Amino acid sequence: MAARDGPSFPDRARFMGYAARVMRGLIIDHARERHAQKRGGLFEMTALDTNAMENAIDHRGLSQISEGLDELGKVEPELAEVVDLKFFCGFSFGEIAAMRNVSERTVQRNWEKARIYLHRSISADLAL
Repeated sequence: MAARDGPSFPDRARFMGYAARVMRGLIIDHARERHAQKRGGLFEMTALDTNAMENAIDHRGLSQISEGLDELGKVEPELAEVVDLKFFCGFSFGEIAAMRNVSERTVQRNWEKARIYLHRSISADLAL
């Protein structure tokens, strides 16, 4: 990505934020593609593995999270970026804090705020 002509990033934090959003898009697209009806998404081949349900990906849940993050990004882009970095890229609170030049506690508070917002958003969608 660094060698490509295209968007340039003024610092590492902006690049990581962009990379996290791209990662989220790839994960969501993969889950949707995997469960698309034209690809036999209604039918699932399973083995006699007793852990199959624990390892299954809920593409509807990921889609709801993605839509909620898009809404959150319009209101509080910093909170949405923390979720992208933590949930979709797997960074620790300490790593995110170092990237953004803030304290780890600030990142934890932002994570909690974002979780509350997403929980309310997804719960409201389920109630409809």
